[in-house]
Amino acid sequence: MELLLWRWSTSAQVASALMIAIFFVVLWRSMRRVELRPWVGAWLTNLAALGATIVFWFYQPKTFWTFASICFAYFFFKTLAVVLLTLGGWGFSHVGTLQSRSAQRRTMIVCVFLYAVAAAAFIDRIEWVGVVQSSVMAIVLAIGTIVTIRQRTGWLSAGFALRAILAGMEATAYALSLEPRTSKELSIFLASHSSFDTGAEWVIALGCVLTLYRVIQRELTQSNDELLAAKETLQALVDRDSLTGLANRRALPEALRESYATGATIFFFDLNDFKEINDSYGHPIGDEVLKRFAIALQATFRPYDHIFRYAGDEFVVIARGAAPAQVASRIDDLRNRLQQERLSPEIRFAVGQAHLPVNGDPDAALQAADEAMYSDKRMRGSRRLRALSS
Repeated sequence: MELLLWRWSTSAQVASALMIAIFFVVLWRSMRRVELRPWVGAWLTNLAALGATIVFWFYQPKTFWTFASICFAYFFFKTLAVVLLTLGGWGFSHVGTLQSRSAQRRTMIVCVFLYAVAAAAFIDRIEWVGVVQSSVMAIVLAIGTIVTIRQRTGWLSAGFALRAILAGMEATAYALSLEPRTSKELSIFLASHSSFDTGAEWVIALGCVLTLYRVIQRELTQSNDELLAAKETLQALVDRDSLTGLANRRALPEALRESYATGATIFFFDLNDFKEINDSYGHPIGDEVLKRFAIALQATFRPYDHIFRYAGDEFVVIARGAAPAQVASRIDDLRNRLQQERLSPEIRFAVGQAHLPVNGDPDAALQAADEAMYSDKRMRGSRRLRALSS
């Protein structure tokens, strides 16, 4: 009975370990995630440990050296498997450290190797193999449970905890089997515990996949947030005039739409004789004139009014929620501000304004302000010619 249970349990565990190992190898080759490296190594070494177990039971070594050699292989691969599982659970939140700690990994392998050598040299009974190895696994898996609980990995923590409990039960069962007489229930448990281990290992594998999915989902969310932030930054750069720092005409439609529900007074400015300034003083001075005028507009109008460099030497101001009478004095304030600068060349401008009523037509209001500006420009030009002729 016990022999049949052992064969069935071991066969199920070998088939399960093979499927898990293949799954993680394929997953690693398709995703190349650094977090998966310890897991691939863990399931492959777990498969190697099962191979050593099968060799032992079918070969039934009679000499000390063959017994010690097979025990060494089992101790080394089984311990390395659980250590790598714990390292893999820890690595989900320490990816950068996991990549750079090659020296620590080599030290870990050396420690496992020395433990396997010592255990194989001093243990000469199969029951003691079970006691020692199951105890070591219970300790390492308990550490893995603590690590994964602190990282809130859910199923992964449950898998580690379940496997640690089973390892502790197996260590106890093997210790009890050292007595000359053992109960039938104990013999059945020792023959079939591999099937329980298989269930716990599937929970660990599921926990790894779910944790990896959560990590990838978090990275995708972070990348999406970064892309949205970059998009907003690029949009701000696209909608911003690099010379004056004002918004450009690309941002004007949005501001007009915002003013649809509140109403606004729209001002359209054009600098007089700007071409002559560029021709007489040079383009660097012309750029300074544009900057000076932009600063004067910002100082004259309210902080929440929208100011745009529309094109070349043309500027637009949208005074949201303001009737023409409320902002009529702004133009005189602007002229006075520019005159007080006493800088050369002097900045003169033509301006047109139009009222955008609540739920009015923003495009029509902008066009009306543009036409009013050209009327003001023609009128000021006529006055200047009459002044010169007289």
